[in-house]
Amino acid sequence: MNYLQSLPDGWTIYVWLVAGAAIIFAAIYGLRWAHRNEQFDEDIKYLVFDENDKDKMSPEEYAKSREVLERQVKRREEIRRERAQQASRHEDR
Repeated sequence: MNYLQSLPDGWTIYVWLVAGAAIIFAAIYGLRWAHRNEQFDEDIKYLVFDENDKDKMSPEEYAKSREVLERQVKRREEIRRERAQQASRHEDR
C-alpha cells in the first residue's frame, strides 16, 4: 500500500487508459470472431423453434423457421467438410 501512495499524482489515468484499451481490443476481437463464425445472421432467431412450436406460429413464420434450420444444417455440414479437408491437407504435409 505504501508503494501506491508514493506514486506521483495522476498515475491512475494510465491504469484507466490500459483498461480501456484492453476493453476495446476485446470488443474488436469479439466482433471479428462473431463475423467469422456467421453470428450476424438476422434469421438466427428462428433456430430456437422446433416442431412443438408450430401451433404458436403463423404458417409463414413456421415455414421460415424450417427453411432457416435446413439452411443452417447444410452450412454446418459444409463447414465440417471444409475443416476435414483442411485437416487432411495438413496431415499430407
